[in-house]
Amino acid sequence: MLVASGNPKKLRELEQVLKQQEIGGIELVSLADVPSYPEPAETGLTFAENALIKARAGVAATGLACVADDSGLTVEALNGMPGILSARWSGAHGDDEANNRLLLNQMADIDHRAAAFVSCCALVTPAGEETTVEGRWEGELLRQPRGEHGFGYDPIFAPADAPGQSSAELSAEAKNARSHRGQALRALAPAIAALAATAGTSG
Repeated sequence: MLVASGNPKKLRELEQVLKQQEIGGIELVSLADVPSYPEPAETGLTFAENALIKARAGVAATGLACVADDSGLTVEALNGMPGILSARWSGAHGDDEANNRLLLNQMADIDHRAAAFVSCCALVTPAGEETTVEGRWEGELLRQPRGEHGFGYDPIFAPADAPGQSSAELSAEAKNARSHRGQALRALAPAIAALAATAGTSG
């Protein structure tokens, strides 16, 4: 099964979920393990649409069942933005520091700081079956970055279920147990288990 990401942390996170759920019979591979193919344009208007775009492209290019995710930060006071634009909020894709700085500047005078990380994971099979699930991690925006772990908006996000800490101050294990992506991957596990069982029967 292809995990359509160049981030090895995402593959390890799914591996851990499958191990915890005692789901066997699945070998996970990343984009680094398959012949390169053009990255699809993320033209969707929702996390789910973009996750499906990436998963469908992975299946079409490799013939493997594919898991892909799209995730970002939603801020209530900004009507859900940055949302699907989270990675390029400041203009340059993946410039975490610039994204954080711009968001904090935009929110400087706003006291209502409720926010949530959202992740949508999609599983698409070569037979055309599609499953999407969503995870949400509620919290609020800090007023300045804190912590050295994680990436993206982690230094300015204070999870509701980890009082007094930013997401970037949590250990990898603590973050995975709570995070939006961890929630989504665990919700996707039954569909992966069903796929593994079907493959085992046909094999």
